[in-house]
Amino acid sequence: MDSGFKTLTKFALSALLAATVQGVAANAESIAKGKFLIGVGGCNDCHTPGYSESGGRLPQATWLTGNGVGFKGPWGTSYPQNLRSSAAKMSAEEWIQMARRPMLPPMPAPAIATMSDSDLIAMYDFIKSLGAAEGEAPHALPPGVEPATPYIDFVPKNL
Repeated sequence: MDSGFKTLTKFALSALLAATVQGVAANAESIAKGKFLIGVGGCNDCHTPGYSESGGRLPQATWLTGNGVGFKGPWGTSYPQNLRSSAAKMSAEEWIQMARRPMLPPMPAPAIATMSDSDLIAMYDFIKSLGAAEGEAPHALPPGVEPATPYIDFVPKNL
């Protein structure tokens, strides 16, 4: 091999290594930001079974796996979905599109819809870093259908 080819090869390998290291650092930063946003957003309170009852002291391996306890109100009964299996099936762009769509209560859809794309991608990156998880929450029920699962009554009383 001539020295010009060797120099070019070394340069290309160095550039590839630098880009890889930079990408890993950026992804680690995004994952950390996503974990923070999931925490302050209270996502585990609903999407992780037993999280609230444990005072937030459940292993991360159990986080965001969906919940069979519904929220019943005038909209019917909604269930917190398994975000890990959802993220595993989506691209980052599809995740952003999902976050911008209307959602059933008690999801704070207006707050989520106003988040920046980079915030939503950070949440996506963190959830993806947890890996897919088995199991799905029940599908939402329309108004007037009595859930067969435990549920929280989200109807104001004494108004």
